[in-house]
Amino acid sequence: MLTLQNLSYVHPDKEPLFSNIHLTVNRGDKIALTGNNGAGKSTLLRVIAGQLPPSGGQIYAEVPPYYVPQAFGQYDHFTIAQALGIEKKWNALREILDGKASEEYFTALDDDWTIEERSREALQHWQLEEPDLSRRLCTLSGGQKTKLFLAGMTIHRSGILLLDEPSNHLDIAGRQQLYQFIESAPATILLVSHDRKLLNRLQTVCELDKRGLTAYGGNYDFYITQKQAEQQALSQDIQSKEKALRKAKEKERETMERQQKLDARGKGKQEKAGVARIMMNTLRNNAEHSTARTKQVHAEKIGGISQELQELRAALPDIDKMKFGFEHSALHKGKILFSASGINYNYGARPLWKKPLTLQISSGERIALKGQNGSGKTTLIRLITGVLAPRAGTVQRTESSSVYIDQDYSLVNNDRSVYEQAQRFNTGALQEHEIKIRLSRFLFTSEYWNKSCNRLSGGERMRLLLCCLTISSQAPDIIILDEPTNNLDIQNIGILTAAVNAYEGTLIVVSHDEDFLEQVHIGRSILLVS
Repeated sequence: MLTLQNLSYVHPDKEPLFSNIHLTVNRGDKIALTGNNGAGKSTLLRVIAGQLPPSGGQIYAEVPPYYVPQAFGQYDHFTIAQALGIEKKWNALREILDGKASEEYFTALDDDWTIEERSREALQHWQLEEPDLSRRLCTLSGGQKTKLFLAGMTIHRSGILLLDEPSNHLDIAGRQQLYQFIESAPATILLVSHDRKLLNRLQTVCELDKRGLTAYGGNYDFYITQKQAEQQALSQDIQSKEKALRKAKEKERETMERQQKLDARGKGKQEKAGVARIMMNTLRNNAEHSTARTKQVHAEKIGGISQELQELRAALPDIDKMKFGFEHSALHKGKILFSASGINYNYGARPLWKKPLTLQISSGERIALKGQNGSGKTTLIRLITGVLAPRAGTVQRTESSSVYIDQDYSLVNNDRSVYEQAQRFNTGALQEHEIKIRLSRFLFTSEYWNKSCNRLSGGERMRLLLCCLTISSQAPDIIILDEPTNNLDIQNIGILTAAVNAYEGTLIVVSHDEDFLEQVHIGRSILLVS
């Protein structure tokens, strides 16, 4: 069992991230944790895992949880044994087997005599061939690192698993293996993911936002149905408030017009009747006071409705507030941009692909690059963009502009502010206020303009980069997306999808997210086999 009581976390700069978190996860429960990027999902998992101290509240866990992180860069200098947290046991076992029967080694091993054998079996189970526990993580691909930490679930045999985007970097076969594990594992699972196929294998969804955690009984499809019903009710409330606001303003106008007519008529009668000037002034003052009171009553009513309407609109999903405006590519559709005949590339003596590649890419196409981890998708991108030259075969390129967007959105410079980052893409001499208008369209209001980019979440980095592309005077002829959904929640995947669908140039996507590929209307796929 896992219990969270009144849990809170405040950033070191004193900015609160979440508070009032209450959750009880019974033994064997499998729960999906959702919420917008920046809501604190990954931080919550790290707090539960003991990697970050909570700012308040209590955590009760029957056993120490096993944690699979979303990002692995901080482990690159670790060996496999260190990253898996088994180095001490592994070293102790080797020393004991070498005849060094020190009490220190027996204490470190803690009677776990199968640790090495269990580790090797687990690594092989996740298709990590020839696993060497002393190998550095920096030599592994993203998919291999993911499988490594997934193998740790079996090695540590913990009854509580905390999984942060565990399907990231996995090819289709790896994802299928993960799905089967999640379905059959007896462990208690708390999982963060944007993978709908994975989310639908869990029986409960908990949404994290500023109010805390809200539980929805049912899988992810059920959660979406409930959210759609909530959004529909919200839209109806907004329409109702907009109608009430129009009526209130019309009522104010009619009342003031009627009051002005009455005042004018009364003044005319008084003048005809020869009312004394001092009395006329008194009557005029009374009329003005009456008009002012009427105005105040209507202003308070209109102000109240306007405030309620503003609060309702603030609750709209981000995608409903955004405006996309990509310029058109300068190239006409159908123009051949890249042509390759019999190309291959070598890492060492062995060619990367079993069969040399012959392919052609035309302007306006939407192409998915597919293949298992290590099949050379990133290498082909570098060949297409001219970063690499083939070791065999020939290529021809039409002069064109391209933007390569990796999964970390590294085109966003962490040393710049949000406004400075946008300004770097200002090739059309936009004025400062025009850039800030574009930023506001992508939900970067004035409070963000001087904020450092290193404080942005994955979804915010994605939105900023999309905004930068709309600021540029000319849209790129080719946009290349390399696993673009790995660090995004589902709402931000929707924002990315809408932006990509508003783009009319050439699109090349590397992704194992079949739902995303379908939603961006991929026309054809190039399958790579190494």
